[in-house]
Amino acid sequence: MKKFLKITLRVVLGFIAFVALYLLAAWGLSKITVSAEPGTSKDVTIYILTNGVHTDIVVPVKNEQMDWSKELKFENTVGKDTAASFVGMGWGDKGFYLNTPTWAELKFSVAFKAAFALSTSAIHATYHKELKESSSCKKITISKEQYARLITFITKSFKTDSAGHFINIKTNANYGTADAFYEANRKYNLFYTCNTWANNALKSCGQKACLWTPADSPIFDKYK
Repeated sequence: MKKFLKITLRVVLGFIAFVALYLLAAWGLSKITVSAEPGTSKDVTIYILTNGVHTDIVVPVKNEQMDWSKELKFENTVGKDTAASFVGMGWGDKGFYLNTPTWAELKFSVAFKAAFALSTSAIHATYHKELKESSSCKKITISKEQYARLITFITKSFKTDSAGHFINIKTNANYGTADAFYEANRKYNLFYTCNTWANNALKSCGQKACLWTPADSPIFDKYK
């Protein structure tokens, strides 16, 4: 019995230590700023957008460099509205996206699988007709060369079929009439979250970002 209690105590203490170190790293590393590349032209407008938990990278639907609607087809949305000017993309755990409409409906099994990379991932794409800057929506202007790098980062995050096309997830779990889900590469975990992905997207195109963060607020703190 004593041996069992000792093992249990060690497990509990080890878990507490892990959580403490994780939170300390999340706080400390998110405070370290990766600076934006200096002296670049301002050619393409993008946005970062948060719902208070999750960060999307928002880009033009179409310009001379990329037409996202060729792969993120309007017909994959419920509304099929083609009037959007921007499309927001967020990477995350597929179970969260498809099986958790609200935080109140979050199941332990979904959270556990996500935390320990036991599930697959998805990209949630949402079309926007217009965006207004606010504390949860920040405009960033980047060069064409930087946008090319961002395009590469985002496209590599999508899983593709044998013909190289993005794979639409057929589901009724849409958040509205202007969004759709797509299969994605990599697995969500405690160290690579939806916000880590967005933070890395900003780094890929030479913009201000955190050294590392699992949360959205440290990213937006860089753009106050």
